[in-house]
Amino acid sequence: MARSVLIRNTTSGITREGYVGFSWTYLFFGFLVPLFRGEIAIAAFHAILTFLTGGLWQILYCFFYNRHYMTRMLSHEGYVLADTPERNQMAAWQLNITQL
Repeated sequence: MARSVLIRNTTSGITREGYVGFSWTYLFFGFLVPLFRGEIAIAAFHAILTFLTGGLWQILYCFFYNRHYMTRMLSHEGYVLADTPERNQMAAWQLNITQL
């Protein structure tokens, strides 16, 4: 089950809701999830892997998708955890982040 945590962009101030944990959305919709989130190259890569593995990629990757997406947002897109201290600590633990 995915848990939500607020993240904030340090340059623009935009606040978004991110998720950590199992991704039901990715299980049901697969490579369409990164496509709708604007990650076209990642969506294409996931589509190729899904077709090459006969759907096995989609079944396995739903356990990791939210973690990888949040890691990309926090490390490459300039977002920081911006929720309550308890939720930030839970998200940091699940994402293996040592500094908040």
